[in-house]
Amino acid sequence: MNRLLDRVALPQLVETHDPSLVKAAYSAVNSFVSLAVMALVAHVSGLPFLFPSLGPTAFLLFYTPLTTPASPRNTVLGHLVGCVSGYVALAATGLLDTPPDLTDITWARLAASAIALGLTCGLMPLLGVAHPPAAATTLIVALGLLRTPGQLAVMMLAVALLAAQGLVVNRLAGLPYPWWRAPRTPVVSEPAAG
Repeated sequence: MNRLLDRVALPQLVETHDPSLVKAAYSAVNSFVSLAVMALVAHVSGLPFLFPSLGPTAFLLFYTPLTTPASPRNTVLGHLVGCVSGYVALAATGLLDTPPDLTDITWARLAASAIALGLTCGLMPLLGVAHPPAAATTLIVALGLLRTPGQLAVMMLAVALLAAQGLVVNRLAGLPYPWWRAPRTPVVSEPAAG
């Protein structure tokens, strides 16, 4: 089994085939499989294990797996920031019990969306957990599409499951994908202007 994995490891495939095609196929196949698994879990459980921001998360995990935003830490904690920010925005605007209506965006819904996105986009960099798809998660919550504590718990479980899939697949592909946090890159200072 190890010999087979060594022969089909992503770094070796990139060396022997067109890197653009290999990366595209790797991203497409693994994103398809990962979201198909999430859809199956959602179908069997009847719970919201499949929601729009998982798509861009899968793309990051499989197209740019070695970037910091694709690390398991940033994936999970970024979406957590998005969920919490969306929920706080709903509470602040009195919309916790208001069902979604995307055809009639009230002033309260507008405020909830703006607050949620502002909090998410401010807190992710502040906490060092930037993950762009979490900006979509916060809008899913702020727009009321998924808003109950139970639904938010399922969202986070889905994110954790997708992050685990990314970890397993990327490691099996021979990539030095981080177990939790991407390695910190040293800051290189600019040479002084002479």
